[in-house]
Amino acid sequence: MKQITDFLMAHSEPLFGDGCCRTLHTVERSRVVGVRTPLLRQYARQMGREPWVQTFLEELPHTCFEEYQLHAFFIAADKDFASCIRAVERFLPYIDNWATCDQLSPVCFRRHRQDLLPCIGRWLQATHTYTVRFGIKMLMDHFLDEDFRPEYIRQVACIRSGEYYIRMMQAWYMATALAKQWEAAVQVLEQDALTCVPSEQGLDRWTRNKAIQKACESYRLTAGQKDYLRTLKK
Repeated sequence: MKQITDFLMAHSEPLFGDGCCRTLHTVERSRVVGVRTPLLRQYARQMGREPWVQTFLEELPHTCFEEYQLHAFFIAADKDFASCIRAVERFLPYIDNWATCDQLSPVCFRRHRQDLLPCIGRWLQATHTYTVRFGIKMLMDHFLDEDFRPEYIRQVACIRSGEYYIRMMQAWYMATALAKQWEAAVQVLEQDALTCVPSEQGLDRWTRNKAIQKACESYRLTAGQKDYLRTLKK
């Protein structure tokens, strides 16, 4: 839309776009305008109530990376859970990069966690890489504290995928779970360490070792915990 195009062109930084594209990997350089994320967030906050925003949200697919970022920020501000979920599920199949996926964080989800769980279950079973990644991230963001259950860790560990961006999110989830729910998370790694062959119920070798690496890089674990985790690497 013209309003958005004018904004993006006015704030484009080609050198920043070059660097941004190198971190995205899955987005062609021609689709990156080069607008910094804080500016996109600010614009989304300022324009979120404009009537043309709904028209923009219905215009999928978009042309450039920054339009997808704005789409995520507009959705995230929706305080109505039902309409937000509809918008999220319509948007997820179009996401083609880790940044847009990870920065899609609807504020209303915190107040509707139990309503969110069935949606997460669907997302974890999807075939689209970033839908699965988003489902794992929602479990990490909303269900590692007071609403935590040990079976959530196993749900993540049981996901089988050759997709790098799913496996990296599994590792990130496990490292965070080790920091927040040590006993339940380390038990999963201990059970996996006892098997001589990859288990259908646990993380594959690369992902579990990456999770241990990330956990050992964290400031939230003690030196003793990190030393023990290193003994579980295969």
